[in-house]
Amino acid sequence: MMSEPGPKLWCIKLGASYVRKNEIRFTPKSIRVPATIAISMNLPTLRAHCLAKPGTTEEHPFGPDTLVYKVMGKMFALTGDELDPKSVNLKCDPDDALFFRAQFEGIREGYHMDKRHWITVDLHGSVPETLIFELIDDSYELVVKGLRKKDREQLSQAIP
Repeated sequence: MMSEPGPKLWCIKLGASYVRKNEIRFTPKSIRVPATIAISMNLPTLRAHCLAKPGTTEEHPFGPDTLVYKVMGKMFALTGDELDPKSVNLKCDPDDALFFRAQFEGIREGYHMDKRHWITVDLHGSVPETLIFELIDDSYELVVKGLRKKDREQLSQAIP
């Protein structure tokens, strides 16, 4: 019988190692990182990752203090417009949201958002940077899947 390794470990996803419904879902035997890693992400890093996605725009529809990232006019990420934002709100599959909230203290129900479909991710805490990037990617892809067929086709034509 094998014992648990030293520090408590969390399973994180990388690439396409977890997907929805009839696809492969990652398991605790996937990539492991120490749960005690302290991560700090700043606005330029977050902004660069979001704006690298095709069709993404950055707007201030809720006032000058909140940055909103949209694809084809639909929100996929919101954060504070400050050099060192505390958190980011991301769209998330409801089942995945429950899983991540149970696994990470730094992931909770979406602040001022639909609690079932949005999560708030702390940018200075227990959530590994690679997971934050993956959650942003998943949020973007979830919104793109929900676009009208015409908008998805227009978006795919914009991709080089």
